[in-house]
Amino acid sequence: MKISRSIPVILLTAAGLLSTQSTTKKVSPDTSSPAITGASASLPLDKIKLPKGFSISVFAEVENARQLAISPSGTIFVGNRDQDKVYAIKDVDGDGKADKKWTIASGLNMPNGVAFRNGDLYVAEVSRIHKFAGIESKLDNPGKSQIVYDKYPTETHHGWKYIAFGPDGKLYVPVGAPCNICESKDPIYASITRMNPDGTGLEVFASGVRNSVGFTWHPTTKQIWFTDNGRDMLGDDIPSCELNTASKAGLHFGYPYCHEGSVKDPEFGDKRPCSDFVKPADKLGAHVAPLGLKFYTGKMFPAEYANNIIVAEHGSWNRSKKSGYNLTLVKVDTKSNVTGHALFASGWMDDATQKVWGRPVDVLVLPDGSMLVSDDQANVIYRITYKG
Repeated sequence: MKISRSIPVILLTAAGLLSTQSTTKKVSPDTSSPAITGASASLPLDKIKLPKGFSISVFAEVENARQLAISPSGTIFVGNRDQDKVYAIKDVDGDGKADKKWTIASGLNMPNGVAFRNGDLYVAEVSRIHKFAGIESKLDNPGKSQIVYDKYPTETHHGWKYIAFGPDGKLYVPVGAPCNICESKDPIYASITRMNPDGTGLEVFASGVRNSVGFTWHPTTKQIWFTDNGRDMLGDDIPSCELNTASKAGLHFGYPYCHEGSVKDPEFGDKRPCSDFVKPADKLGAHVAPLGLKFYTGKMFPAEYANNIIVAEHGSWNRSKKSGYNLTLVKVDTKSNVTGHALFASGWMDDATQKVWGRPVDVLVLPDGSMLVSDDQANVIYRITYKG
């Protein structure tokens, strides 16, 4: 005879005994793992140079950590490019370090991009956008995603995507050029697109953008700002990678005809003059590979950081002397003019030996005003704080 282990529950009202019933609640197993195991203990964090009063620590260990997104309750989602997984991490006890890590999805094609909206997690592969509905209630068992859109190009050259929802409620998705330098007949290449959250209404928002892997919106003007990686094979010092801003849809930023606002492309530059295109808001330097960026909107850092941009520069590969591998502060006035930029954090590369141990990818401002920085080479997410 099979014996039931259900617990009898007695239901009472003011009138007395009503009934008994059996309740058996299925509890999902905890599938999380520790977010810090000690694998990062040997990282030379003491080599990272920050302005006085700032400090850096490891927030979580995540293999090939790329784009970051956060929910209102503090769950942080992490994409990756060289691997096939998407993760969630959380600082449960509030000590400034993540405690738990979940694998949300695996077997994906360069799932670099993650975005959170109204309880749902959006994930970008090379050619598809997924949605995991109500994800925070299902971290231990996310289940199958819904495919929101699956008609993006399949080329992996500049095919990984950074995604984010704009103030207009639309999902912005870049499509990189499928080459170093080429002229594509399909206008979707070398662009930033946008769509409704359900995948409808796809349109090209900005053209002539070779490879943007980061964008954000000004906290006051709500205008988009985005990085763009300059073309290769023109030497060490040209063209500069760009920081751009678009005041409206339909603007063209030059690729493949013109680079950094004034450099005529040797192959395609005769077709259209540089005067046809929007000039960059700032030149960040040749081959520095700017990726994620955010306006600083917190209260922890000194007042001069407010509403200025922190850019993660992933670092060069097509340069005899390496450049990048740092965080840059770009100062922006209320009229969307760049008034200067300066080094904010460095030390992931040894200038003397040119050896690199870390590569910043994306930045995220936390509700307490501290800032996270992902690193896909050191396989960690850092937390930068200020104590004055």
